[in-house]
Amino acid sequence: MEACRKILVSGLQSLNLSQAEDKIEQLLGFIKLIEKWNKAYNLTAIRNREDMVRLHVLDSLAIVPFIEGKRVIDIGTGAGLPGIPLAIYLPEIEFVLLDSNAKKTRFVQQAILELKLKNVSVCHNRVEQYHPEKSFDTVITRAFAGLSDIVELTAHLLNKDGVLLAMKGQIPDVSKLESAKTELIPVNVPGISAERCLVKVQLINESEVS
Repeated sequence: MEACRKILVSGLQSLNLSQAEDKIEQLLGFIKLIEKWNKAYNLTAIRNREDMVRLHVLDSLAIVPFIEGKRVIDIGTGAGLPGIPLAIYLPEIEFVLLDSNAKKTRFVQQAILELKLKNVSVCHNRVEQYHPEKSFDTVITRAFAGLSDIVELTAHLLNKDGVLLAMKGQIPDVSKLESAKTELIPVNVPGISAERCLVKVQLINESEVS
């Protein structure tokens, strides 16, 4: 794991994030868990540890500065991305990780236990069928659908001042999102040359339109 540690520490420096040993150990532990479970559960197409650090962990942590509020949901979390790396770095924020794939939510539950994360819970459900008692300050999605569909499927989860953060590769077309304010934020992920951006979406209340 030494090569992974070097890539991780260098990436954390580039992102201006803490290089506290306990956080590094948790992140490396998370990579080991993905690697161990991947064979049976097919969590990710990425098999190389070093690539996991760049494409999963650092990619997730690149959006730390844009998380708002104290209650966050990660939709279509898969192997716990970006939710688990974010929860490691933002222990004061409550995270819900939602996915409709039972194998993946089982893995995420196990990862939460092994990494001793107190601020994360898992939900095995489809987003349109999930109706929590309390709404969220931030909804995060990482490439689970087209932008218009994401907005439509997650609107009921946001509180009135909440934001949707859609993690995308190439810059998407936001012109069709008439009922929302959008902001395109370029994201630089250390060690990744591919284009990355974050689409920040705030729904416009009908009272604001009239």
